[in-house]
Amino acid sequence: QVQVVESGGGLVQAGGSLRLSCAASGSSSRINAMGWYRQVPGNQRVLVGIIIRGGSINYADSVKGRFTISRDNAKNTVYLQMNSLKPEDTAVYYCQVRYGTAYYWGQGTQVTVSP
Repeated sequence: QVQVVESGGGLVQAGGSLRLSCAASGSSSRINAMGWYRQVPGNQRVLVGIIIRGGSINYADSVKGRFTISRDNAKNTVYLQMNSLKPEDTAVYYCQVRYGTAYYWGQGTQVTVSP
């Protein structure tokens, strides 16, 4: 069982910044990807950004140019730097770890952007 722990959410005004962190237990060599998803009530969980083994990165169109995902392999940690935040970025943000053939999720962290 892999444990996934997120931190860094909170309340920020539009135009502000937040940095989310996600740490995973287990062996770094078995982590194939680490990513961030977000979900608002009544909607499906959607991809925000993902970093895949080897360094390939994908972002949702809605966050390109504003959000940056990065990974510290030594710490099994992925970060999401969120700049120029908008009220529509308000959601619960979840970290997903692809470990071997399994997927593990964190508990989620709330991000609220006020107008």
